Amino acid sequence: MSDFQWMLKHSSKMDTALKRRLLEAYGSLRRFPCFLQKQTRWVLERFAKVPVIIQFDGEYSEGKWAELQALTNNRRFAKAVPLPLINGMAVKLSVRDLQAICDSPEIAGITLDREVKTMLNNATETVGSRAAHAEGVTGRDVTVALIDTGIYPHPDLAGRIIAFRDFVRNRAEAYDDNGHGTHCAGGVAGNGAQSDGLYTGAAPEARLVGVKVMNKTGTGLLSTIIRGIDWVVQNRERYDIRVVSMSIGTPAVTPAALDPLVQAVEQAWEAGIVVCVSAGNEGPRIGTITSPGTSPLVITVGAADDQDTLAQTDDTVADFSSRGPTIDGQTKPDLVAPGVNITSLRAPRSFVDKTSAPFRVGEHYFTLSGTSMAAPIVAGMCAQLLQLNPELTPQQIKDRLRGNAVSLGDDPNSQGAGEVRYPRE
Repeated sequence: MSDFQWMLKHSSKMDTALKRRLLEAYGSLRRFPCFLQKQTRWVLERFAKVPVIIQFDGEYSEGKWAELQALTNNRRFAKAVPLPLINGMAVKLSVRDLQAICDSPEIAGITLDREVKTMLNNATETVGSRAAHAEGVTGRDVTVALIDTGIYPHPDLAGRIIAFRDFVRNRAEAYDDNGHGTHCAGGVAGNGAQSDGLYTGAAPEARLVGVKVMNKTGTGLLSTIIRGIDWVVQNRERYDIRVVSMSIGTPAVTPAALDPLVQAVEQAWEAGIVVCVSAGNEGPRIGTITSPGTSPLVITVGAADDQDTLAQTDDTVADFSSRGPTIDGQTKPDLVAPGVNITSLRAPRSFVDKTSAPFRVGEHYFTLSGTSMAAPIVAGMCAQLLQLNPELTPQQIKDRLRGNAVSLGDDPNSQGAGEVRYPRE
């Protein structure tokens, strides 16, 4: 075992996923003949690049960045992406570089910049949102940011996509080449214009801000998601963003307090933004809540099966909905919402539209299932509550939704407080 392999096993600064990636790389050397292993290790340690997120001990500064660059003499630091929201940066480093900086007192932690994925009607009527529409509670004048694959300018959203930021292709106009984000946008704010009001979201007059952080196939890097969250926090006053909907996640391999994605969503929460995230689709196994749903602060939403009826008395937790406890032993999700066979907005010619062609409903809609579909419904309900009382804090909204939830008679680590129900009081 090399000195670095020993350090990997005992380092407190590297997260589990990064250690596993590097140890697997060293383990692969055993496939080579003995006389080639030394040379191959030399190549591995100097030329194989690993995408990582480096977080500093204390506030981020370019001076700390420069110190790390001096330690490694690595010009790649010039191309590092700042992540000031979590006092860090994203960069690709060799094993040798990681070894050089691992013991630096300036560093609080090093995380693998791993892949994040999307979490792939009657829903709003079942949970009581539609009844509130008749009273004018439609999310009017409230802005919801959707951090996802983008938003297609669907007729049911006409005039209400007030801003769009693309961290994937840097395009200015709203688009969605995957389709997942558009379906989620419908759950938040679709007005049913192309279905005579049949397929209506929870907040059909809410404004939307699209933040594209996932590519055509529905994947993106952890660092890109964090940049998207940071942009929302920095622009919350400009667009009056009060709610974030995130139907994306990655397996939780790090305690919440050390998880950069959890830290990012909690920064948004502390800035006064209600954050709704999907629980994941790894149920019914226990302990499968994905990051950032492991955050004790944000609203983590699992999926319910409403059995295609309006009454909640026959509803159950969807089999695929991820269960708690979290990696830290905390009870999650907070709530469940309808997430089975949800008909919402279609993004024509997008990746999901092409791969899910049998599930198209007419020209403008299609049907999907997942906790991805549940979280936007709750985000829309948050917009409804904020329309009535703009002074509500994120915690007050979370408490009100949990306090009015309808128990499905399941374990709290399956249903949370129960199925969300629009608070009448």
